[in-house]
Amino acid sequence: MRARDRAAVSALRGTLAALDNAEAVPVDAAPRAGAIEASPVGVGAAEAPRRALSEADVVAVVRAEIEEREAAAAQLTSPAHAERAARLHAEAEVLRRLLEAPEATA
Repeated sequence: MRARDRAAVSALRGTLAALDNAEAVPVDAAPRAGAIEASPVGVGAAEAPRRALSEADVVAVVRAEIEEREAAAAQLTSPAHAERAARLHAEAEVLRRLLEAPEATA
């Protein structure tokens, strides 16, 4: 990251956002407000707890991000879009290496 690897930064930011979205509570599962007098009061009182993703869920999200980037790059066939396609391939490769890397424990 210190070398300002734009592909890695972009891939990781996008994947972190996708993981955040995957943790969101589905709209149907969110608590519905009833009468005003029964409404929760206070900061965060109406917040629903986020879903906890398993390791398999995280891997599935990362794989989906890889496939999304590869599919987008495949559609960019004109020479004018070659640079963007190369960047998408590089981002997919960063994520692929992340999945293949042995888990580092500290």
